[in-house]
Amino acid sequence: MKGTIIEALGMRFLPSDDEYAIAEMPISPSTRQYLGVLHGGASLTLAETIAGVGSLHLTQYDESLAVCGTEVNASHVAMSATEGKVFGKAKLIYAGKSTHVWNVDIVGEDGTIISAERVTNRIIKRQPSK
Repeated sequence: MKGTIIEALGMRFLPSDDEYAIAEMPISPSTRQYLGVLHGGASLTLAETIAGVGSLHLTQYDESLAVCGTEVNASHVAMSATEGKVFGKAKLIYAGKSTHVWNVDIVGEDGTIISAERVTNRIIKRQPSK
């Protein structure tokens, strides 16, 4: 994931299974907003990234397919700590042939839910290279 937002924000994936995808992200200058807490956009980025990797796993990393996020919505319900890390846990809600839907909870190290999010991914055939 070199040279991507995943690297830039310090995300790290943790062991999971077909039903869940899990990652952690530091609360750092790259992910904070002006009050020093986690930026809502960083939460959305973490959620979309985890759900995207979860969908890639479900497609068995088939190179003929692409996973594209089509909708992300969030309810930011609590402020994060100003340091440490947050964890995102994506639970698969629906896995169709062309659509996957995930619920993602972003939680602090103390287990407090910071943001509750839903991500919809579209699974499409890649266009042949010209």
